[in-house]
Parts: sequence; structure tokens; C-alpha cells
Amino acid sequence: AEAAPTRLSGTWLVAVPEALTGPAGDTAAAVLRTLAERGAEVRTLRIAADAAHREALTAAIEAAIEAATGEDTAPEGVLSLLALADSDGAALREHTGLLHTAALVQALGDAHVSAPLWCLTRGAVSVARSERLQDPAQALLWGFGRTAALEFPDRWGGLLDLPAQADDRTLERLVGVLAGDGSEDQVALRPSGLFGRRLVHASLADAPLAPAWKPRGTTLVTGGTGALGAHVARWLAENGAEHLILTSRRGDGAPGAAALREELAALGARVTISACDMADRDAVAALLASVPAEQPLTAVVHTAGVLDDGVIDGLTPQRFATVLAPKADAALTLHELTRDLDLSAFVLFSGVAGTLGDAGQGNYAAANSYLDALAEQRYADGLPATSVAWGRWGDSGLAAGGAIGERLDRGGVPAMAPRSAIRALQQALDHADPAVAVADIQWERFAPGYTAVRPSPFLGDLPEVRRLAQAAPAAGDGDAGAPGAPGEALRRRLTVMPQTEQALAVLELVRTHAATALGHAGTDEVGAGRAFKELGFDSLIALELRNRLNAATGLKLPATLVFDHPTPAVLADFLRAEIVQDGSAAAAPGIAELEKLESALSVLDPDGGTRADIASRLQALLAKWGEPQAHSSGEAVADKLQEATPDELFDFIENELGI
Repeated sequence: AEAAPTRLSGTWLVAVPEALTGPAGDTAAAVLRTLAERGAEVRTLRIAADAAHREALTAAIEAAIEAATGEDTAPEGVLSLLALADSDGAALREHTGLLHTAALVQALGDAHVSAPLWCLTRGAVSVARSERLQDPAQALLWGFGRTAALEFPDRWGGLLDLPAQADDRTLERLVGVLAGDGSEDQVALRPSGLFGRRLVHASLADAPLAPAWKPRGTTLVTGGTGALGAHVARWLAENGAEHLILTSRRGDGAPGAAALREELAALGARVTISACDMADRDAVAALLASVPAEQPLTAVVHTAGVLDDGVIDGLTPQRFATVLAPKADAALTLHELTRDLDLSAFVLFSGVAGTLGDAGQGNYAAANSYLDALAEQRYADGLPATSVAWGRWGDSGLAAGGAIGERLDRGGVPAMAPRSAIRALQQALDHADPAVAVADIQWERFAPGYTAVRPSPFLGDLPEVRRLAQAAPAAGDGDAGAPGAPGEALRRRLTVMPQTEQALAVLELVRTHAATALGHAGTDEVGAGRAFKELGFDSLIALELRNRLNAATGLKLPATLVFDHPTPAVLADFLRAEIVQDGSAAAAPGIAELEKLESALSVLDPDGGTRADIASRLQALLAKWGEPQAHSSGEAVADKLQEATPDELFDFIENELGI
């Protein structure tokens, strides 16, 4: 729906690439002008290519905030035009817009800016089959952004795509989205209106049905000796493939290559296994030139991929390159070198991380989103293209087992049987749909976790998700401070408890969510005093715990939460103070120290004699403090306790209790 005409308020930081030229530069100027005309105090960060790194951006952001307000006051919002640097003939393999945007996300965190970040692209998505997707390179940012929304739900605004020519009405719609409630965070702005992104079931009834696709001549399979590539090669051979070229980095030296060759030959296929870096244009050109003339290349299946997972805050340009080169760059190379050949199929193995986003996979999600966009552009140009965003394959693949597999199991993404996945691939080819997702998802487990911290209208039209919402309507309107919201309910429950019970309740909350994040059935292994690192926390599990606690408490907690508060007990103390903030402000002098003592005693398990001795000394202390005291004496003791150092307080406890 169209947003009502509205105005912006406060300071808006706008990041603009210094090198913008041509139409992209005109678009940037029009956006800046529209924001200013609509009430925003615009502070422009002009980012030079050599200054688009984390430290320089942090300094630039802090300087812009101080210049805008005269004091360190947070801006109302942040708008990034850095993705536009990938247009106007910029080198497609440099991924400038993506890398600079990732550095901006990191720098905003370092500068403690919590205002929502909105990222602008142009022609990165298509809203109809009749509209040609203009720039797959900018689609990299859409995969990355979906992951950023999961990792930084409190300071991510959304993704906005402009058409090739943005008129005044379109720019007014842009302001309407920026000034809105943020409920739609993946929006294409077009002269005909606003379009929101939705996940829907592919309707086979409406899809064009061609004769069943079968391989002929030579078929190239990248990553062909890997787990997924081997499944594809067997399927091709069973379907009558005459010649298969299987590539990998090690060629014949890859594990299992010799056995795979024999298996495929037994199925009747001629097999060539080649070592080739698919991101190396010259190497790929030489490989294609070696295809025998009597069996010309007629199909490409690009399954190659590499993982280098990590939360966005820890990603570097090198870690992006590790993932983008074998998947996105290789796909572009194959597209360019085969577009004039008479191919019957050009298949790209994408991943559902690019469709949904996935915490800890910002680089991988970007690469997959690019593959989907490239397929859509090829299809619009009349070229064969099928990009399949795969869920988790069983038995093999990058997410088959181990820690990744366990996390996906807990999150409602079980492994697919490879044979079932291959049948779905055949369906996608037969129905000529350029971009589909094929995944086994248990929505009753996946949807609540996916939307726990940040609502997602992207999933809202799926009938399975709609039924879940109807069966368990959300309390309140999603505002953490609204009556009935989990955070407010927890706050009310704690405020009627003594501080000791508060501490124990919050500690149990922390231990429960930590156990869930670790995949434990109960809290037995999550000791109050055990370090999170000792418990097995890495950056991704720490992020999951942070998101769970955000949802449970209504707070906006930092991604470094677990590292700043290294044990469940320390974290619980921090959270209790943040949640209650009861203003009785601070407890009476000495009470806080007694609370700490009681908390310490609550986790002890002394033998009978020691327990009796402790109880006796506590009773003696109680008797002493129960005696009438002169007002002035009480004030003196209170002052001493209030001003005492921790060492003095422990001395007091030792002297009085003997412990």
C-alpha cells in the first residue's frame, strides 16, 4: 500500500561513493535533494574507495554526527548508496558496493549508531516477468542484507531498489518507506507503485511445461567430483549423457575421482575430469576450447562452492573473496564465455541462505543471491537459465552434518534425500522457471525462530506460516514495551520479586536460552559460573543467544554480549539490572552486597558440618544487626558500606562470618 505523504525528521546520514558518475551520480543527487526537501537534516558521507574500510568509516561517521548536532547525539536513520558503485561499468568482480556496505555495517556498530540502516540499489531485482533485471552485481547486497537483518535486527532498516530512471513520484515513495514503521524491509520502488518481496509456493500448474529435459553432447559440471557434483553426474549419466566434463581444483587427484569415473563409465558416459579454477577466465576458456567438436557443449551445471562462515562483524574482504570467487565470479565467467553457444541448460546451484538470509553466512548469502539474479537476467534475455536455491542436502554437501547440520536440525531445516532433490531439479528444468528454492523446511520450528526478534512479512503469505499465526496469535503488536509483550511481562514479574529471586529467575532465563542455543535438552551442563567459551560458544552461537535474549527481555543487546559478560551468572546480573531499573534506584547501602553473598551461597553444596557453621554465623550476624542502633550510628555504618571497596566488604564478611 502507498504510504501517506509524510516528512522525515532529525539527522540522516547518507553514505555516497565518491566515484559515482553518470546516471548513478544523478540518482544520488536526486535522492539527497529529496531527503532534504522532505525535512531531513542530511549529513553526506562521501566515501572514497581508499577510505571505505572499517576504521576510516568509523571516524567519518563520528565526525558527521558531531558536526550535525554539536554533540554526540544519534542520527534518526542511515541511508547507504554504496551499492550504486557497482554500476556504471565498475569491474563486476571487485564487488565494491558489497564490500563497502559490509564495512559500513561494521563501522556503524563501532561508532555505536543504533539508527536503522537502509541500503539502496538500482535494478537489482525484478517485479515482473516483463521487467528485465538490470544489475545482478547489486543483487549481492540483497543476499547480504537479509543476513544483516538477522544478525543486527535492532539496527537494520531494509533493502530498497530503485528503477533505472527514478522520477519525483518514486523518490517520494522512497521517503514514505523511510519514514514508515519499517514493517516492509524488502521493497522495490517503481513508477507503478511499491512492491514487497514474498515467498510463495511454485505453482506447477501455471508454469510452462516443455518436453522433459535430457542431456546431449557434452555437459560441464563444475565441482563435479564433490558431493553434490557427483550426485548430478550420476543423474546425467543415467539420463543418457554422452560426455561429462567434471571440474574441481584437484582434478583426477580429488578424493574419490577414480571411483566416480568408473561408476559413470559403467552407466555409459564418457568422462573427462579436469583441474580448473573456474574463477580464472583464461583457464575456463581453455577448458571450453578442449570440448570435442563431435560432442559440443550443450549444458552447464555449476555446483562449485566454498564456505567461510562467520558473523558479519568478523568478515573481511579476503573472506568475501574466498566465497565469491568459486561461486559468483565463476558463474559470471561461465555466463560470458557460453552465452553465444547453443545451450539447452545453464544450471546454477544457489542456496536458500541467499533467499532467506542466514546468520553467520553473509558472504555465502550474497553469492547465492547473485546466482539467482544472474539466472533471471539470462532468462529475460532469452537464454537458458535455472538457479536452484537449495536447502540442506543429506548424506553430503556443505551443510550435511557436524555443527552446521545440528544447528539446521534444531532450526527446522532437515536434510533432503539426494534422490528427491534431483527429482526437483528435473522438475525445475522441465518447467523452465529461472529461479526457485528447493528445501525441506519444518515451518512450525523454523518460522518462530526466524521471526522471534524481527517480524518477516516475506514469509507471511505462506499458508503454513499463516496457519501458525492463526493458531498462536502474537501478543501485542511486536513492541517490546507493549502490554503482553514478552519483555514487559518479564519486567512486571521481576518487579514484584525480592532481588535475590530476581537474580535467580534471570539466571535461569539465561541458562535456558544458552542451553537451547547449544542444542542441549536441559540446563544441567550450563553451569552458572562456567565460561561461555568453555561451554562451546562460538560467535554464531553467541549471536543466537543474543537474539533469543533480545526477544525474551525486550532489550536491544549488543552482538558482543557473551564476550562482554563471560559467564551465565555475570550475564544474568547485567540483564537483571537492565530489565528492572526500578529507580528505587539503588538498593539501600549494604543490600547489594548481601544479595551477592546470598547468590554465592545459593550455588554452594557444603557438607552438614560446614552448613551448620555457616548458618550459625549468619544467625549471629542477624542478631547483631537486629539490635537497636542509634540513628547516627546506623548512618555511619551505612556510609562506610556505601564507600567501602570490594576488598573491604570481603574483609567485613570474613570477619563477621568466618568465611
